[in-house]
Amino acid sequence: MRYRVPQQLRLPFQFRTRGSAFTAITLTIQTELSRLERDEPIHTLYACESGSRAWSLASRDSDYDVRFIYVRPLDWYLSLKRGRDVLEQQCPYDLDLSGWDVRKALKLFAKSNPILLEWLSSPIVYREEKGFTDALRALLPDYYAPRACMYHYLHMAKGNYWEYLKGETVWTKKYLYVLRPILACRWIEAGHGPVPMEMAVLVDALLQGERKAAIQELIARKQQGEELERGPRLPVLDTLIEEALSQLEDAPKAQVQPRTIMTALDDLFRQTVGRYAP
Repeated sequence: MRYRVPQQLRLPFQFRTRGSAFTAITLTIQTELSRLERDEPIHTLYACESGSRAWSLASRDSDYDVRFIYVRPLDWYLSLKRGRDVLEQQCPYDLDLSGWDVRKALKLFAKSNPILLEWLSSPIVYREEKGFTDALRALLPDYYAPRACMYHYLHMAKGNYWEYLKGETVWTKKYLYVLRPILACRWIEAGHGPVPMEMAVLVDALLQGERKAAIQELIARKQQGEELERGPRLPVLDTLIEEALSQLEDAPKAQVQPRTIMTALDDLFRQTVGRYAP
């Protein structure tokens, strides 16, 4: 459930996080976003937390990975010279800011980009222009492509598995970074729609018994601040992973790949620039 800042505490922009609305890091994030808006100039359409904090896998010392979508002034889009459509900024407090121009974001939405779809379901949202995000989410049924999403998560699971979980001793915390994309594939396979960010949602919906308990224990250990570096293999999770990778090998081919029609996104792009461009 998303936390909403009480009306009397709201800043001029929309912003919400779980927990205290005015922590030091939250104010730092707002300050850095406002600075980018002045310096570029841009207007932030949506800003959220990504990575371990949004997945509910964070420990106290985890980084902050803020991802955002922005719009530039109208003249920027009318120039023959195409400008860079990504903004990146490293800040104090282990804060990483990375944003996409709205045109780039909408092109990726048309391809059912799983990263962008996860942003839109983040449980931690710092800024949001509801006129834009509500319209974008309303288009999800027309653009969500289970096949493309499943290929993405399966490729991620395989890559992390071969890089971190081979040998007698393994990177214990990396089990979570193999299991999450595997569970994402299972979520898609079950027909549940776009994958939610929070790993606990995936675990509760898709697992039971000792496998569920083993993952919940690992999540709890990470949240409590254990390093979870190199250690012995975990047989229960090894079996789950190996079975899943074998069973999912051809699963994406059975998923739907809708035909991409850009008209609705073109309309949303023009409306967004006209309404929100600084």
